[in-house]
Amino acid sequence: MSLLATLKATIAAEGPIGIDRYMALCLTDPVDGYYTTRDPLGRAGDFVTAPEISQIFGEMIGLWTAAVWQQLGSPAAFRLIELGPGRGTLMMDALRALKALPPCRAAAAVDLVEISPILRRHQQEALGRHHPDLPVVWHTALDAIPSDLPTIIIANEFFDALPIRQWVYRSGSWKERCIGLDGSGLKFVETTSPGEPQRPGAAEGSIMETAAAAASVASEIGQRVGHTGGACLVIDYGHCNSDIGDSLQAISRHGYAPILENPGAADLTAHVDFANLGQVFTAEGLAVHGPTTQGRWLSELGAGTRAERLMKGREHAVTAMISQGLRRLLDPMAMGTLFKVMATASNDLGPLPGFTA
Repeated sequence: MSLLATLKATIAAEGPIGIDRYMALCLTDPVDGYYTTRDPLGRAGDFVTAPEISQIFGEMIGLWTAAVWQQLGSPAAFRLIELGPGRGTLMMDALRALKALPPCRAAAAVDLVEISPILRRHQQEALGRHHPDLPVVWHTALDAIPSDLPTIIIANEFFDALPIRQWVYRSGSWKERCIGLDGSGLKFVETTSPGEPQRPGAAEGSIMETAAAAASVASEIGQRVGHTGGACLVIDYGHCNSDIGDSLQAISRHGYAPILENPGAADLTAHVDFANLGQVFTAEGLAVHGPTTQGRWLSELGAGTRAERLMKGREHAVTAMISQGLRRLLDPMAMGTLFKVMATASNDLGPLPGFTA
């Protein structure tokens, strides 16, 4: 049975389902889920992430990790965790940058949280080829990793794929935007559901998004960092302040696709509410740094200087590629402003690199 058939049968039996359930099925269904059945990255896939655009991105995260490790007191062992590691490119570049500080690299116990068998194979190949001396352990969930060492967590384009719910303001109250049946296909419908947002005074037809899944993961991260000591770095596209608006989108072949067509065949994401993440981290007793823009954060860490070093003495084609990649990461018209960076950390660490301006 196809995922569309499964969804139609479920809706016929139970009634309309929430967008959160629809996203979870489309993205993580073991047989037909988007992330469990394909490699979505690169020019041949559906989208390109920052680590695939320029090695500088992962290298800056590696240097950030080294600086935070020193702020932690340079422990003899720490857990370096990445959530949703893609093809392993970010971690590969970060570990290469850590070679500048060998004691930090030697202290790192690398844990990767990945649900995709296909992407896990890419990660194993990349890290096995470039860092065969470092043991790496894979997990399908964060809670499978022991909370036994100081911890640094990296979450690049992870929170945007977590399921959301949507609400539509109708005649003085919020109705949940759900997925119902429309003949042979699916359609959006509005229903009365528990958990209605407590936000009065919206314009008729306004859409609000709530992200319980993101809050739950953020709480788990906060508890782990609070227990072990350390920090978490979140990089994603989204907004600094909670606001009304529809940000749900489907991406296929580097362009937008209909959200309800071909379930499981397109990436489904929504903008991250960084204000909400910050509130969760604060509630867990951690300090919050940022959010700031990706362009500003990378510039503060020295991305431009690193690019100059990489381009020195290289032929024009190589220098043009390096320059173009850096521009995509920093330019406000590309990724520089849309993508935000936030960190949360133990209160005793003080200011973190990239967040001091």
